[in-house]
Amino acid sequence: MPFFSVVIPLYNKEDQIRSTIKNVIDQSYADFELIIIDDGSTDKSYEIARSFSDERIIVLTQKNMGAGAARNKGVAMAKGEFIAFLDADDIWHSNHLQCLHRSISKFPNMDWYSNAYDVKLSQHHIEKGSFLNNVHEKITVIEDFFINSLSYPLVNTSSVALRTKSFSDLGGFNESITSGQDIDLWIRLGLKYSLVFNDTHTSIYDKTVTNSLSKGNYQESKYQLYNKYNSLAKFNVSLHNYLNILRYSLAIQCKLANNRTTLKKLKEQIDPYYLNWKQRLLLYLPRFLTVLLKKVHGFLIDNNLYVSSYN
Repeated sequence: MPFFSVVIPLYNKEDQIRSTIKNVIDQSYADFELIIIDDGSTDKSYEIARSFSDERIIVLTQKNMGAGAARNKGVAMAKGEFIAFLDADDIWHSNHLQCLHRSISKFPNMDWYSNAYDVKLSQHHIEKGSFLNNVHEKITVIEDFFINSLSYPLVNTSSVALRTKSFSDLGGFNESITSGQDIDLWIRLGLKYSLVFNDTHTSIYDKTVTNSLSKGNYQESKYQLYNKYNSLAKFNVSLHNYLNILRYSLAIQCKLANNRTTLKKLKEQIDPYYLNWKQRLLLYLPRFLTVLLKKVHGFLIDNNLYVSSYN
């Protein structure tokens, strides 16, 4: 029985999937199986995935149902005690599974784990993630996931490992959610379990990819998702603050997309007291100025200068 079951959801990634699979095969920690679920690709993704002869690799296909359904199907087939996800857009360094295994060995009775990661913001700029500035241990237990994810998210889908049983007990990814299935899972995990965080940077989350299985501009769906946790947030200040910052981020997306309907509803819910001055400025500026600042932001990133409203 493998220690890790690595699950890759795959949809129309013929240009990336070969290198993604190689990322897994080249891991320094080799006790894993790799389950690839092709989500009805219309290009050569499935054929390329099937071309690998490694006996640890399992490739299956299904009709197009979305990333959450593909991941859930992969987990249902998994034999490992722990699940590690990898999106075909993202990159694992060769030490990714080794560092997750190190965290599990140090804290063997926990339920979810994450390594630090970097973010690809443009073709020429990769931003090194900045996590837990007040924590000096390389591997540490985070009791409050929400309060520690306000300025920089502690997890993304390609950074985490989950105990297979815990994932299943929570019901996996909610396939009925159009956008934000990952955030929904993090909230449910954060409400129930402490997170073990390893501050070794072992992956790159690619935010430049637009044709992605897990990235979409479905603002209303995310708005409804966040509202699902309103009653719990009344008794959980950390969750309240976390939802507040998620709503702020969504509001900026709505403003840029000129989605006035959802933006208006979000503004009625956002508590500006818990935003910093940069966030309040961006939220209440006229749209044309926000769009202009977004273009300036992109120009700065292209010239290797990253400025964030979150710190």
